[in-house]
Amino acid sequence: MRLKKYTDYALRVLIYVNSKEEGELASIKEISETFNISQNHLSKIVYQLGQFGLIKTIRGRNGGIVLAESPDKINIGHVVRMMEDDFVMMECFDKDVNTCVITPSCKLKHVLNDALIAFLKVLDQYTLKDLTANKDELRDLMDISS
Repeated sequence: MRLKKYTDYALRVLIYVNSKEEGELASIKEISETFNISQNHLSKIVYQLGQFGLIKTIRGRNGGIVLAESPDKINIGHVVRMMEDDFVMMECFDKDVNTCVITPSCKLKHVLNDALIAFLKVLDQYTLKDLTANKDELRDLMDISS
């Protein structure tokens, strides 16, 4: 299974924002430069994260981005489910386009569905706090100064 880049970037935004000092704002520009992602694309992701209530954006000259919730309340499985618009792993997962003749008897779709459920169950065990437990190392790698 592969997550969309959109989801990957959303998780990176959350990690970056949480790696800042408490109360320190992050900017789309610095996140863009850190991960070499277009500012326009990041703006859409940041907007959606704001719509989901995961981050707050502060407008104005000294504005930026902060977490809307404590990092121990931001569940990674929940974030992935919000950012991914579907989990269609194979044609047979989507009855509207499925043309596979063995679908009624196929066991593979059940195996893959079980694997997807297990994948999400593992993600549900982690929060943003878990992903940023090594904040000092992350700050160094992302060149975030104190």
